[in-house]
Amino acid sequence: MMLKEGERNEKVSIQRQPDSGNIEASRVWCACCRSVSRTWHEQRPAVKRIAVSQSNYIPWKGYFDMIADVDEFVLYDDAQFTRRDWRNRNKIKTPQGLQWLSVPVKVKGKYRQAIKDTALDGNQWSASHWTAITLNYRKAPFFDEIAAWLEPLYLEEVYTDISTLNRRFIESICNYMGISTRLTSSSDYKLLDGKSERLAGICAQTGASVYVSGPAAKDYLDEAHFEREGISVRWHEYNEYPEYAQLWGDFEHHVSIIDALFNCGSDVSKFLGVKRR
Repeated sequence: MMLKEGERNEKVSIQRQPDSGNIEASRVWCACCRSVSRTWHEQRPAVKRIAVSQSNYIPWKGYFDMIADVDEFVLYDDAQFTRRDWRNRNKIKTPQGLQWLSVPVKVKGKYRQAIKDTALDGNQWSASHWTAITLNYRKAPFFDEIAAWLEPLYLEEVYTDISTLNRRFIESICNYMGISTRLTSSSDYKLLDGKSERLAGICAQTGASVYVSGPAAKDYLDEAHFEREGISVRWHEYNEYPEYAQLWGDFEHHVSIIDALFNCGSDVSKFLGVKRR
């Protein structure tokens, strides 16, 4: 295809991520198709799985199941902050039923702000959250073991924005669970316009060969953009997870991961769908 006057292909040499092997890649911006294409100077690794998702506050077990299923998990905090969503709240079990733990954030007049730009509205929430957690999980078999590293995250550290807060908790939980997946941020990469184009572009820059996505994206994801980059799309299904001994009535799957941590301890990975990395 002929380029229009003034258009050109730009070739920029980039280095693959440290965990992807010592292979230098070339990223080419193609003015014809407005996409990122890649060529390899050496043989490309057989499989590198990538997932991209917004950060959540103390997410449910399915979130960590996906993290453990990939080689790199990109926290998509350039996405717009959505109110009354999982970005700044989650559920725990209590004798009275499910209870929301919500982190107050500054959203007035900031309808289009990104997750990474969403500031916390004070720090009083942390003590009240830990009190609620203690009251409802102190009888759990692994409360003391989990509290030894979780309590300081609430009572000794100070956070200014929801993105930093979420990442700190996610990293600490992954560390306890033995999940060694590389965590990065969308701001580490060049972002293209368009939902599918942007995701495919992130994957291309990480050297991914497989993009792992939750089933909700089936409604909008255009797989053609990934195919153009030589990336296959695989859907991560949140299959029926096995139940574990849980406090307070009938079993609930859709609660924060801390429920499983307090009740299962280091055996929590047995109740996820994939092996730890």
